[in-house]
Amino acid sequence: MVAHLGSELVRHALITGAAGMLGRKLAARLTDIDEVLLHDIVEPSAAPHAAYQSSSAASDLSSPGEAQKLLARRPELIFHLAAIVSGEAEADFDKGYRVNLDGTRRLFEAIRAIGDGYQPRVVFASSIAVFGAPFPDAIGDEFLCAPLTSYGTQKAIDELLLADYSRRGFFDGVGIRLPTICVRPGKPNRAASGFFSGIIREPLAGEEALLPVAKSVRHWFASPRAGVGFLLHAARLDTAPLGARRNLTMPGISATVGEQIEALRRVAGDAAARLIREQPDPVIQKIVEGWPRNFDARRAAALGFRADASFDDIIRAHIEDELRPQPS
Repeated sequence: MVAHLGSELVRHALITGAAGMLGRKLAARLTDIDEVLLHDIVEPSAAPHAAYQSSSAASDLSSPGEAQKLLARRPELIFHLAAIVSGEAEADFDKGYRVNLDGTRRLFEAIRAIGDGYQPRVVFASSIAVFGAPFPDAIGDEFLCAPLTSYGTQKAIDELLLADYSRRGFFDGVGIRLPTICVRPGKPNRAASGFFSGIIREPLAGEEALLPVAKSVRHWFASPRAGVGFLLHAARLDTAPLGARRNLTMPGISATVGEQIEALRRVAGDAAARLIREQPDPVIQKIVEGWPRNFDARRAAALGFRADASFDDIIRAHIEDELRPQPS
């Protein structure tokens, strides 16, 4: 993965949000690093068969002094994934700003306070929620950030902070706007986008799934496998071509809910597709109407970021990674 950043050997890395789905998968794929500190609000588990020494810590990153503790070993590489999801940030305004904004600001400030030439690579997990309607047919790299949710607003502010702290030389930051990650394994979370995974994950497990929006709803997707690939590529990316524009929209797959269902039918058969039951939810429908649908992510693609080839491949990746027995 990452042996060097420029001429610097990566000896220590930090993953915040390491107990989350992407954090766990990222930790499992890291190589060529001596030590990794895994952090979250609950203590993360060590990655099985990790090729590095790992330690874990549980704390609230938004609390005073916690970020400083995580930086005690001066990690050369920091993956900042810690956040609460969109639905929860919309439901709890104070918590959303405390976790998604204050936690990020405290981490950035703790890095700046070290000084003494310390300038780690910071890979920040942003979101396509930084964009708000009305949208063009495909959102290009010049489209403005005008979010219509509190979550999107928090991520947009974080992007500005990352760009400014990088401009000032406090760290070397890359912000990656992740598509909606699908299919997410495990139990549903409080993300408003959770049904996008649910209508694939549950039928593949032989369970009924509820569809709260119209089949015509279109959205932007990437598999967990691709999402981890984006993070790893951002960690080793030459940031000189980015200039002051440190935040990138990741490539993905644009698909309607109906196209998702047809992909499920092609991969898993009619019986799986019949397990999806339409149950309209006006609250979810309203939130989704303000989300992006399609992107022209040519800047990230030119820098070497690669997405899934099709939604069928997204489903196949879920089957291979989550539903087939893994070697012990």
